[in-house]
Amino acid sequence: MKLSRCFTTSDFRKMAKNKLPDPVFHYLDGAADDEWSLANNETAFDNYNLLPKTLRGVDRVDLSTTVLGAQMSMPLYLAPTGMSRLFHHDNELGVARAAQKFGMMYGVSTVATASIEDIAAACPGPKVFQTYVLRDRGLTRELVARCKAAGYTALCLTVDTPVAGNRERDLVSGMSMPPKFTAASLLSFILSPTWVYHAVTNGGFEMVNISHRVQGDQSGGVAKYINDQFDRSLTWKDAEWLANEWSGPFAIKGIITPQDAVLAKDHGASAVMISNHGGRQLDCVPAPVDMIQPIREAVGDDLELIVEGGIRRGTDVLKALALGADACAFGRPYLYGLASGGQAGVERVLDLFRSELDRDMTLLGCRTTSEIDLTYVQQALP
Repeated sequence: MKLSRCFTTSDFRKMAKNKLPDPVFHYLDGAADDEWSLANNETAFDNYNLLPKTLRGVDRVDLSTTVLGAQMSMPLYLAPTGMSRLFHHDNELGVARAAQKFGMMYGVSTVATASIEDIAAACPGPKVFQTYVLRDRGLTRELVARCKAAGYTALCLTVDTPVAGNRERDLVSGMSMPPKFTAASLLSFILSPTWVYHAVTNGGFEMVNISHRVQGDQSGGVAKYINDQFDRSLTWKDAEWLANEWSGPFAIKGIITPQDAVLAKDHGASAVMISNHGGRQLDCVPAPVDMIQPIREAVGDDLELIVEGGIRRGTDVLKALALGADACAFGRPYLYGLASGGQAGVERVLDLFRSELDRDMTLLGCRTTSEIDLTYVQQALP
């Protein structure tokens, strides 16, 4: 299959599956426990119908919006995802260049395989850095200072990872730290010669923004270090501390209830990312799209809501906006594109989403994203 013949997220997923060794693909594709939340994140969008308005004179569409203090070309941004080098040797830099080309915000993970500064050089446009309140507050302060110096637009605190979720696909494939690959897993590497070639010749799997904190030559040391840094005892006061350290647009990621959204607002957040971590943490929690309305009703209009989870179509974005979101974010779709063709694959994904949004807004009868409200959506009949 060629990139030009990929038209849906499902197409890119199939292509990624063919290119990646099985353990790497399932690390990207999988989720926690029975993966109910992963599936529900997508299917929950089917519970809503769009209500188009006709004869609105939509001669052109303006997809642009402002979120987290930054102008974006469309109400969709690339969510932070860790270890992009696993999926293609273009790594985060390829994603950053694609985001820059399309005028989109890029979310950079603490466990990226390219440096904060190199990503900023590849993407001078809007960027948000995703971090944690780590046990090592010195490292957290260091990361914040580097992001300020490199011109990052906003900071995003992930709060739904006090421990790692039970990702059973990784246990089966041996995609753990240290790896415990099975014979079948090793065979899949042999059957993925292009990936193996670039892995051997290019390397680059190091979590470069935190690796300097690990002393000595320890196999799996960086992964163990970052896992040990997650602190189960964190409270809202710790989130408020980080908001004050940053003193700029500040999002809290991993909020799923109205009560927590109100607390986020009260403790320094200018935005929340309604997210269940793509179903990779606690299973059996609501789909983010189903929580937009109750959260919007709880926080009012002075907190930005970004919806992450299950976005697979332009119509998904429009449904989220109509329900009260300010923007959406996605991870797996662009990572499938990255695995399929590096930077070119990411660009293909972004181009398709842009085309869908332009066409769908025209059909919906909206010239600008600010026009989209509850009058454009209804709960689907059972």
